[in-house]
Amino acid sequence: MRERLVVIGGDAAGMSAASQARRMRGPDELEIVAFERGHFTSYSACGIPYWVGGDVEDRDELIARTPEEHRARHIDVRLRTEVTEIDVERGRVRARDLESGAESWTSYDKLVIATGARPVRPDLPGIDAAGVHGVQTLDDGQALLDTLTRTEGRRAVVVGAGYIGVEMAEALINRGYEVTVVNRGREPMATLDPDMGRLVREAMTGLGITMVDDAEVTALPTGADGRVRAVATADAEYPADVVVLGIGVRPETTLARAAGLPLGDHGGLLTDRSMRVRGQENVWAGGDCVEVLDLVSGQLRHIPLGTHANKQGQIIGTNAGGGYATFPGVVGTAVSKVCDLEIARTGLREKDAHRVGLRFETVTIESTSRAGYYPDAAPMTVKMLAELGTGRLLGVQIVGREGAGKRVDIAAVALTAGMTVYQVAALDLGYAPPFSPVWDPVQVAARKAAAKLGAR
Repeated sequence: MRERLVVIGGDAAGMSAASQARRMRGPDELEIVAFERGHFTSYSACGIPYWVGGDVEDRDELIARTPEEHRARHIDVRLRTEVTEIDVERGRVRARDLESGAESWTSYDKLVIATGARPVRPDLPGIDAAGVHGVQTLDDGQALLDTLTRTEGRRAVVVGAGYIGVEMAEALINRGYEVTVVNRGREPMATLDPDMGRLVREAMTGLGITMVDDAEVTALPTGADGRVRAVATADAEYPADVVVLGIGVRPETTLARAAGLPLGDHGGLLTDRSMRVRGQENVWAGGDCVEVLDLVSGQLRHIPLGTHANKQGQIIGTNAGGGYATFPGVVGTAVSKVCDLEIARTGLREKDAHRVGLRFETVTIESTSRAGYYPDAAPMTVKMLAELGTGRLLGVQIVGREGAGKRVDIAAVALTAGMTVYQVAALDLGYAPPFSPVWDPVQVAARKAAAKLGAR
C-alpha cells in the first residue's frame, strides 16, 4: 500500500527532504504532498540582499528548483496553501487555500515540519505603515524593490545591525541611498565580540553609512499619506523614505506548539540526531524551526542558516524514505560582508564561553591575506578563543578585506574535530605568496594562543 509523506514548507529543508525521499522511493511506493503558503519553492533567501542591491539581476536566479520541476518528479506542490493545524493523533493536517479560502484535511503516514523562522516585528506605532519592509521571502524582496522603484526620496533607515541589517545597508548604498542603521547594541554584528564588531562599525562609517548604536526604536512616525517618514528613538528622529527591518528571526513553531510537540528554550522544535521530533515515530522537523546541538558548548542553539536547512532536509528525506542518516550538530559558522569588508565567525564568543562555564584565553592578531610584499595583500584581524588547561579551540572571529572570510573554514573544521590550538598551529596548509603569508593568519593566532597557554 502506498504511503503518503506530507511536507509543511516549500523551501530549503522541506523541499530537500521531499526530493531526497523521492530519490529513495518511487511514486508507486510513496506519495509526496508539499504545502507552501508563498509563490515560490527552493529559493535562496540568503541571496535577497544581493538581488535588491543589484549584484543579482533577476529574481529567478535565486530559485534552485521551480514548483513545476518538483511536480515533474512526482512531488505534489501546493502553492499559496497554508497549513493551519496539525492533528498528530489522527495523522492529518488542515490546510487553507489562500486564494479561495477553502479548507481541507490531508492525511499522512509521515510528516515533515519545515516551517522556517518568522522575522522579529516589534509592536510599535507605524510598524505596518507603507514603506516598512522585512526581507524574509522572495515576495518580501519584490515588495521592497517595488517601493524603491516608486519612491522619490533617497533616505533609507535599516533597523538592526545583524547579518540582514548589514547586508541590506550595503544593498541600499549600492542603490544610491543615504543609509542610517539604528542598532540597539553597542556595536553591529552581535554574533561577534564587541571588539570585533567595532571594526565592522568603523568600516561601515567609512562607507558613508550613519551608525546609531545603543538606540531603541520607539516608533515609526508616518505622514498624512500613511507612509513611513522617520524612525524614532528616545533621543532623536531619523528621516526615512523607506525602512528595512533586520532585527532577527525566531523559530516559526506556532503549529507545532498548538499540536503539543516539544519545544526547546529558544522556541525551536526538539529532535533527535535523525531529525525525528522527540516522542514522535513518523514526524520529522528541520531548518530554521528547530534547535540544533552546538558541538563546542554541548548545548542546544537556534541557528537559522540555509546550509543547516539543506543538510537536515537531506537527512530527513533519507530517513522518511526508509534509509538512515544523522545530523551530528553544528559549530556556528557564518560569513557575511559589507561592501569589501568580510566578516566571519565560528564557535563561541566570549560571552558564550562564560555562559557555559568554560575557562579560556583570547588572542587577537593582525595579518594579511597574502604575503605582505605581494600586490593587493589585504589586512585582516583574527580573534581566537582557547580553553585553559586543554588548549581546545573554542572559537574564531575574522574581520578583513578580500581573502579573509573563508579562512574561517579552517577553524570550523578544527572545531568539528575537537582540535587544540597546538594542533591547529601545526596544520599543513597550502602556501604561496599570492594566497597566504608563510604562516596563515589562523595559524598565527593559534601560535599566539598556544604561547599564551604555555608549552605542552
